[in-house]
Amino acid sequence: MPEVLVLQQRCCDRIRTAWPGFGELRRRHLVQGDRFGRIPERATEEILRVLFTSLLDWPTEHVNWQLERADMVLTSPGVRWLVVEAKRPGALAWNERAVNHALDQALKYAAEQHVHCVAISDGQMLYAADVVHGGLRGRLFVSLDSEAPPEDLWWLSVHGIYRSRPEAEAVGFALLPAPTAQADATSTAEGALLHPKYHRPAGCFAFVGNANLPATWKLPYLLEDGTIDLRRLPMAISAILETYRGVRVRAIPEAAIPDVLLRLARAAASVGRLPRAVPDEPSDCYGLLASTLDQAGRFAEVWITRPMSDV
Repeated sequence: MPEVLVLQQRCCDRIRTAWPGFGELRRRHLVQGDRFGRIPERATEEILRVLFTSLLDWPTEHVNWQLERADMVLTSPGVRWLVVEAKRPGALAWNERAVNHALDQALKYAAEQHVHCVAISDGQMLYAADVVHGGLRGRLFVSLDSEAPPEDLWWLSVHGIYRSRPEAEAVGFALLPAPTAQADATSTAEGALLHPKYHRPAGCFAFVGNANLPATWKLPYLLEDGTIDLRRLPMAISAILETYRGVRVRAIPEAAIPDVLLRLARAAASVGRLPRAVPDEPSDCYGLLASTLDQAGRFAEVWITRPMSDV
């Protein structure tokens, strides 16, 4: 049996064995919410610490706290593998705007540290993605209160983090069902870096060269609340495929363009603008977008559910 399969099997066995104990410890960290109505971010950090060290084989000394502003950074000697943005329990699981803000923060810190994988968690959910061509490619999404042990956690383990997930395009993301009596689950965007012209965070742009340099953010297509900007979406598509004010967007690397087009296509599909079948003779930018993606063999990827900011 190949070494990778042996390592993966061992890790998955450990996840299955340790999951009930992890669930009990997690519940104990959340008891403060029953007593005082609010749980601090530190509870999420403790839940993640146990997850990484007890289930996913990370040595305690390789879980770094507050490293250059990042809440957590997982390392091995000489390499920083994962930047983790932690929020207080319940702050993300039911709040799309808070999720987008947390991803923007994680991307910002990852860019500062030249790390190519990010994760966000509020102790209820855990989402991780690889940073690829100015966007995100899903690595895993799990509910941490799931009764069934999520073996996908292998991809964040000490031996899984440096491997590319071959079926990454199938990794989806969804808000968890809100509880009947939901506590305050809002998260402010105070301190978020905004583009000086468009006044939007990095996650609203189809291409982000560097999360810390707004000048490298190109093609705004989402509003600040994460909804589709119906006025700017066709402009962004045309800027790549045709012309925008007479010139193409030249600040986007050619290698990144397919992922940028896929990102824009998913946005168009979510509001019913992208045709389900590739047209023989495209009559608008949406038809041309579908035709271009089909030519690249990526049109089918449009219909995989995932966050609008993802690749």
